[in-house]
Amino acid sequence: MPLKAKMYIALIAASGLAALCFAVYPWESQNLMRFGFYLALALIGSGSKVRLPGITGTLSVYFLFVLLSIVELQLPETMVIVAAATLLQCYWQAKNRPSAAQVVFNTTSNFLAAAAAHLTYQSGLVIFSSLGIPVRLGLAAIVFFVINTATVAIVIGLTEGRSPRQVWTESYFWSFPYYMVGASVAGFFGYLSRTVGWEVVVMLIPVVLLLFRGYRLYLDRLESEKLHAEEVASLHLRTIEALALSIEAKDHVTHDHVQRVQVYALEVGKELGLTKDELNALQAASLLHDIGKLAVPEHIISKPGKLTSEEFEKMKIHPIVGAEILERVRFPYPVVPIVRSHHEKWDGTGYPDGLKGDEIPIGARILSAVDCLDALASDRQYRRAYPLDKAMGIVADESGSSFDPRVVEILKQRYRELEVKARTANVTELGTLSTDAKVERGAAPGAGFEEAAEEARAASCPAAAPADFLISIAAARQEVQALFEMAQELGSSLSLPETLSVLAARLKQLVPFDAFAIYVARNEKLIPEYVIGEDHVLFSSLEIPMGQGLSGWVADNRKPVLNGNPSVEPGYLNDPKKFSKLNSAVAVPLEDCSGVIGVLALYRSDRNAFTRDQLRILQAVTSKLAVAIRNSLMYRQAAATATTDYLTGLPNTRSLFMHLDAELSRCHRSGEPLTVLVCDLDGFKEVNDRFGHLTGNRLLARTATALKDCCREYDYIARMGGDEFVVVLPGMDENACKVRLHQLEQAVEQASVEVCGERLVSLSIGKAHFRQHGGTVEDLLAEADRQMYGNKQHRKRGRPLRITEEVVNSGYAIAD
Repeated sequence: MPLKAKMYIALIAASGLAALCFAVYPWESQNLMRFGFYLALALIGSGSKVRLPGITGTLSVYFLFVLLSIVELQLPETMVIVAAATLLQCYWQAKNRPSAAQVVFNTTSNFLAAAAAHLTYQSGLVIFSSLGIPVRLGLAAIVFFVINTATVAIVIGLTEGRSPRQVWTESYFWSFPYYMVGASVAGFFGYLSRTVGWEVVVMLIPVVLLLFRGYRLYLDRLESEKLHAEEVASLHLRTIEALALSIEAKDHVTHDHVQRVQVYALEVGKELGLTKDELNALQAASLLHDIGKLAVPEHIISKPGKLTSEEFEKMKIHPIVGAEILERVRFPYPVVPIVRSHHEKWDGTGYPDGLKGDEIPIGARILSAVDCLDALASDRQYRRAYPLDKAMGIVADESGSSFDPRVVEILKQRYRELEVKARTANVTELGTLSTDAKVERGAAPGAGFEEAAEEARAASCPAAAPADFLISIAAARQEVQALFEMAQELGSSLSLPETLSVLAARLKQLVPFDAFAIYVARNEKLIPEYVIGEDHVLFSSLEIPMGQGLSGWVADNRKPVLNGNPSVEPGYLNDPKKFSKLNSAVAVPLEDCSGVIGVLALYRSDRNAFTRDQLRILQAVTSKLAVAIRNSLMYRQAAATATTDYLTGLPNTRSLFMHLDAELSRCHRSGEPLTVLVCDLDGFKEVNDRFGHLTGNRLLARTATALKDCCREYDYIARMGGDEFVVVLPGMDENACKVRLHQLEQAVEQASVEVCGERLVSLSIGKAHFRQHGGTVEDLLAEADRQMYGNKQHRKRGRPLRITEEVVNSGYAIAD
C-alpha cells in the first residue's frame, strides 16, 4: 500500500475515534428502551443487502436507520448504532473476511459521516434559521452521503493509483437518490414519532423491512433473469465465434485478421460515442464480415496474384451472401447492414449498393477503414505486409474518397496504441479445425457409393429450391472440386485427344455448351485440334488467320470475348451455303510462358447465353490447359521426329525398316507381291552449287510431294537420307510397276522445273521384288540399290536408250 494511503487511513482513523470519544463522553440517553429497539432494527437492516440491477455496488437499509437515529436520538446513541451496524456489516455473511485496517477505516469513516450529519441536523445555526425539518434532514442526508462515500473513494484512488473523483463518480454517485429517499422515510417516521409516539414507528418498521425483503426477492429474481440473459448472450457470442471459425476453415488468413479488426473497430467505435447496441453490432460484424466468402471458390480467395475482372465480380458477392446468411440469425442489434456495406466507399464508388457518405452505416464505415488498415499491414498470398506506418499512410490518402474522414482521423491519432492493444488483447481463441484429419474407420453406406453421374444429376435437379446463399456456397464447392479434378486429369495424359476429351466432359458441368472447339496456332493460323458438338464438321474445316474473326482476334489480342457472334469466324457463317443455329460464343486465349498457343471456344444456340462468371471459370482453366496442350504437342512432335523426316515430312529410315518388316510379314502370310524402289536424284549437287542449299531443300520437299502424288494412298514413300527416297509398292505387278516408274521420273523432272526454272535433275531408280530378289528387308534394299546405281552409271556414260515396242507401249525406256 502506498505511503499516502497509509497516512490517509491513519488520519481518518484518528479523526473518527476522536469524533466517537467526543460524542459518547459523556453518555446521554433519554429513553433506553427506544434506543434498544432502534439499535436492534439497525442491526437487522445492516445485514440486509441487495445488489441493484445494472449497478456494480450493493445497498442496505443501514443508512435509513442512521438518518432515523439522527432525527430521533442523541448523538452518543447514534454513534453506538453506527459502530454496531458497521461491525455487523463487516463480518455478517462476508465472503472475504476484512483486515483489521479495513474494519477500523470503515468504522471510523462512518463515525465521521454520522457525527457530521448529526451536527448538521441539530446545529443551532440551522435550528434558529427559517429552514424546516425536511430541509435540515435533506442537508444531513447529503452530508452523510458525501463523507461516507468520498472517504472510501479517496482511499481506493490512493491505493490503486486512480483518480478519487473518477472512482466516486463511477462507483458511488449512483446511490445518492437512495439516500434522499431514505431521508424522506426517516422524516416521515420522525413526524409520526412526534405526533403519535415512537412505539407506532417501531410497529411500522417491520412493515418497511418486510417490504424491503419483498423488494430483495424481486431483485433476486431480476438478477436470476439477468444471469439467464447473460448466458443466452454468451451462447449467442459463442455461436458468432463458431461462425467465424467456419470462415477460418475457408480462408486461413482470416482468423487473426478478424480478431485484430475486432479490437481496432471497438476502440474506434467507443471514441466516436457509439451506443451499446451499436458497439455490440460492430463486435459481431468484425468477427463475421467475411462469412460471405464461403460462397467464393477457394482458388479465388487463395490466388497468389491479382484477380481478373471476372474473379473480382465473383469476390464482390461476399458482402451480399454474408448479409443473407446473418439475416437468419436475427441479431438484436444491427449487424446485417454493417456486413452488407463494409465495402462501400465514402464517395459512393464502393459495392454492392453504391452508398455514399452518411448513407453508409457508421459501423460499416469504421469496419471498412479498420479492415483495410489491418489487411495492408498483414501478409497476403499476393504480397508481403506493409509496415504499419506505410499502411496507415495509404489509408490516410483515401480519407474523404474511400473512408470516413472522422474514422481516419481517429486511426491516425491512435493506430500505434491500438496496434499494441490488438497484439496484447485477451480475445477469445477460436482454435483451429481438424481439416487435415484422416478417418480410417467407416464402411460404405447400406446403399453403396453413389455414382458420380447420379450425384451430378441430383445436384442439378434438387428437390426443393434452397436459399440463394446456400446455392452460392454449394456452387463454390462444386466449382472448386471440378477444377481440382480437371487439373489432375489435365496433367495425367500426354495424348492430346484424350486430354481435350476429358476437359470437354468436365467443363460442361460448369459451363454448358452446344459446341466445343480447341484451336491450335500453327504458321499464323488457328487450326482446329479438337471439335465436338453441333456443327463440328464445319468447325473442323476452319483455318482461321491470326487477327481475323472471333477466335483470331482473341489469339492476336490475348483478350477473351464474351457472347461474341460465331458468324464472324472466317469461312463459317459468312458462307451462304453454310447454316447453323449457334448464336453466341465465348472464347479465351490459351497462353503459357512462350506466348499464345491457341484458343478455347464454346458455342451455344441462345443469344447472350454465357455469363461473366462462366468466363471467369474458363480463365481459371486456361493456364493449366495451355500447359497440358503444350506438353501434348511437344510429345507428339517428339514422337513424330523419331519416325519422320523433318524436311520432307516423309517417314525416315527407322520408320521405313519398321514398315518393311510389317509388310514382309504380311506378304509371307498372304503370298501377295511386293516391290521396293530405291530412287536417287541425278544432278542434285549442281542445284546446291548454283542456287544454294535452301533451294536444294525446297527441291527435296517438292520432290517428296511429287512422289506422294504419283502413288496410291496405301503406298509407302520414305526418305533414306540425302537425295535418296524409297517407295514401297504392295500388290503391284511388273507391267504396272513399269508405268509407275515412268510417272515418277516425269514428276521429279517437273518438280525441278517448278523450283529451279529448268530441268536440272532426273531420277535414277532401282527395283527389287519380294521372293524374286530376296525375302528380307536387307536383301530387297541391297538389290534395289545395286540396280539404282547401275542405272545412274548408264546415265553418266551417256549411252543411248534401247527402245522396244514393249517399252513404247508401256511408256518407259530402259537404258541399254
